[in-house]
Amino acid sequence: MTVTSIACGRKTAGGFPARVLTYRQIWLARRVFRSRRGSHDRHPASRPEDHDDTRELDEFLAAERTCRVATASADGAPHVSPLWFVWDGTSLWLYSITRSKRWADLRRDPRVAVVVDGGHAYDELRGVELSGTVEFVGETPRTGEPHPELVAVEKLFAQKNFGLDAMPYDGRHAWIRLTPDTLTSWDFRKLAAL
Repeated sequence: MTVTSIACGRKTAGGFPARVLTYRQIWLARRVFRSRRGSHDRHPASRPEDHDDTRELDEFLAAERTCRVATASADGAPHVSPLWFVWDGTSLWLYSITRSKRWADLRRDPRVAVVVDGGHAYDELRGVELSGTVEFVGETPRTGEPHPELVAVEKLFAQKNFGLDAMPYDGRHAWIRLTPDTLTSWDFRKLAAL
């Protein structure tokens, strides 16, 4: 996975702040440091400031409720729709209506791009774009059958979006998991510090 973070405190030759991290670097940044000796030289993402960026990203995705999901129709036409989600630190989980255009598009072509953003004024804008290939998890539609991968996700989703401890099932929705291949984030609030 490639991760690009814009406005994170470093400038490129073109004058725009940017940084690119690999999926392995993000994974390393999430790990508890076993030894500090020499780790900063071997893995740039294990530096404290990179760990802070990962924490900021996790906090942002935990706080936001709505994302925009972009899919491609059979004829190649783009389709974008809003959807509630939950982030587990590694994957974005989407709870979609199974009779939607979005669901049909993803069943045919599982490639997707998702944007989560916030802010109103220019200097408040921030967000993240995640893209990759989705997987369908659990039964379709979801009726509450036991599924180990969904226990923690459904609890997070129910608390975040409904204020409940247990997931309500309506027989119309099912789970889609996006573990991103590419993640691009921006935070214009940090531009003033550059």
